[in-house]
Amino acid sequence: MQQILIVEDDTTLNSGLCKALREDGRRIVSCENIAEARDQLLLDTVSLVILDVNLPDGSGLTMLREIKTRDPKLPVILLTANDTDRDIVTGLEQGADDYITKPFSLSVLRARVNTQLRKVQHSVPDGVFSDDAYVFDFNSMAFTVDGRPVELSKTEQRLLRILVDNASITVKRETLIDRLWSDGAEYVDENALSVTVKRLRDKLSAQDKIKTVYGIGYSWVKRHE
Repeated sequence: MQQILIVEDDTTLNSGLCKALREDGRRIVSCENIAEARDQLLLDTVSLVILDVNLPDGSGLTMLREIKTRDPKLPVILLTANDTDRDIVTGLEQGADDYITKPFSLSVLRARVNTQLRKVQHSVPDGVFSDDAYVFDFNSMAFTVDGRPVELSKTEQRLLRILVDNASITVKRETLIDRLWSDGAEYVDENALSVTVKRLRDKLSAQDKIKTVYGIGYSWVKRHE
């Protein structure tokens, strides 16, 4: 069962979030301060955290760092009235998976929560991904198609990992560029991404698996879709 932890000190908003996100197969746990949230996280059953930045016993950004240090894959959506570019950049740089400013639409929040939960559902368990003829072992860096080993460059490996970690979800071009070439370069030719995608497709014979979403980015298409 999925469990969402809501950390929000506004009692009315907290209650509204609980009602908006409750559905079958999902448990909602709410806290109003960092201390309560820390106790809940110790149970190790949380699937996603919705975290207010301004809390009565400290900064949500401090808790965000704690969460990501302990479990980098646990999705965290920041919820705050701070809507300046600096606040948004700070939250994202410290590991937030999404950032929503108040006031906001509950339907938008639900959509973003569902997106993050799908990412967790499709994430690669223990570094091994299998889909039809494709088996990718990111621990040993062994990649096979129909049992045939395929040699991939480091950049191709990183691209493949991002795509299969987000299987069925379109990853934006700018996100891929930022994550593939995070060496501090001020400018990366967007054509470099197109070339890398083409090489990966060709090596894996994955023309039907690595889908181009024109004007947006790329996605790994899982079977039965």
